Amino acid sequence: MSFARYAPFLPGGPQRRVFFPDFWLKMVKSRKPRPPNVVVFHCPVQMTKFDIKNYLEKIYNVPVAKVNTTVMFVPIFRDHQNRRWMNDEFKEAYVTLGEGQTFEFPELFTPPENDEDSVIEDLKQKEKEQNRALAARGGLSTWFG
Repeated sequence: MSFARYAPFLPGGPQRRVFFPDFWLKMVKSRKPRPPNVVVFHCPVQMTKFDIKNYLEKIYNVPVAKVNTTVMFVPIFRDHQNRRWMNDEFKEAYVTLGEGQTFEFPELFTPPENDEDSVIEDLKQKEKEQNRALAARGGLSTWFG
C-alpha cells in the first residue's frame, strides 16, 4: 500500500495516479545447484509466500507452482571502535515454476576469447621493459622525474 497523498479525484477529470508495488524482488544466482524449474529471489522480510506468488503472477505473468522461504539473518559486525552495525535482514524465496517452465541463470560475464598464454607472455614482456627502464635510471622510479 502506498501512503502518498494524491490530489482529490474530480468526476470527469483525468486520473493522475500510478500505482506501484511496495515490495521488491531481486533474482539471485543460487549458491547450490538447483533444478531448472527453481528460481531464487531476495525480498523484504515482511513479504509473505502469498505476496511473492501474486507479485510474480500478476506483474510478470510467471506461472508459480510453489514458494518456499527462509529468513537470512545477518550477523552483527563491530568496527575498530567497538561500534555495532549490521546490514538489513532479508528473506530468500525459492520459487518453483509452473509445469513446463524452466529458467537458467544467464552467464553475464564471459571470459575473453584471447589465449591466456599469449596474454601472460605480453604482461611478462611489459614487466621486463619496465624493469629495464628502471635499472637505466639507477633504480629510481619515474616519480622523481
